Amino acid sequence: MERIRVGVLGLGRSGYGIHCKAFEKLQQTYELVAVADINGVRAAETGRELGVTAVTSVEELVAIPEIELIVVSSYNRDHARNAVTALEAGKHVVCEKPFGLSVVEVDSMIVVAKAAGKLVVPFQNRRYEDSYVKVKEIISSGVLGKIVHIRIAQHGFGRRWDWQTLSEFGGGQLHNNGPHILDQALGLYETVGVDNVESLEIWSDMRQTLASGDTADHVRATLRHPEAFTLDIEFAATCPYPQDKWLVMGTSGGLKGTSNKLEWKWVDWRTHVARPVECASTPDRSYNHENLEWQSASYECEEGFERLQGAFYSDLWHSIRQGAPLTVTPASVRKRIRLLERIRE
Repeated sequence: MERIRVGVLGLGRSGYGIHCKAFEKLQQTYELVAVADINGVRAAETGRELGVTAVTSVEELVAIPEIELIVVSSYNRDHARNAVTALEAGKHVVCEKPFGLSVVEVDSMIVVAKAAGKLVVPFQNRRYEDSYVKVKEIISSGVLGKIVHIRIAQHGFGRRWDWQTLSEFGGGQLHNNGPHILDQALGLYETVGVDNVESLEIWSDMRQTLASGDTADHVRATLRHPEAFTLDIEFAATCPYPQDKWLVMGTSGGLKGTSNKLEWKWVDWRTHVARPVECASTPDRSYNHENLEWQSASYECEEGFERLQGAFYSDLWHSIRQGAPLTVTPASVRKRIRLLERIRE
């Protein structure tokens, strides 16, 4: 298997902790050649640790001729600019989330990639998340009936004071963690045939609470489609009692769970007697009541490297080396960035 030679731009939590560490485990298909960071000390330390070339700018990184793929994991505000620089230098690009801060930025990357004959790939690895894939499967099966409401939550309680809390760097919860949940939210809508972001009604509430910067660390958005379900997205930095990530309500049952375990139950209405409206007084002045025959199931989710970074980079290898269609396409994530724009507006 011919290895893809890689350079990583930005050596923070994502660049170093996710991507560089991924390539250490993917040495049959990828070879890390060089790293870059504007923090020269960090770049040099990482270069020595990993035994690769270390530089301090995107221009130096893309000038290394043997590199075929650049992973852009710089400040959010610089993702599109750095991706375009790499594409114009003839490199394939993996761009960390957010895949641009606007549709205009996304379109600029797509145009340059097409002109260069190279791939620009959004790093939406949470599209491979086991719990999300299973939730989609259960919804598509119809066992829960017509889906009425979904909530996807990321709750916690704590302060944050790094660059990702500052608007000048493109920070804030909507940009930092939002792209993963927005990707999953639109994926769930797509299972029921809704793929036009403009057809969604949107209400949002964004507040700066505990974070030291000037961006929102509390984000709530409600998406509604008149012919589908309503979906709530919640990011909270002020929730000391976190609730499950997943909550799904349908006309035959529902689902709840975390990234580690899902549970769902349902009734088969065909086994229950019909209940037409009765206007006569109830004998004991009680509310209507019936004994439901519930069925239930659960699923233990598989998390970890193989399902997330491993699966993403395996698919990308096949796309670069064998011409396989991209699993995560720029066009699909463009819709997610448009949703991000609409929530922000």
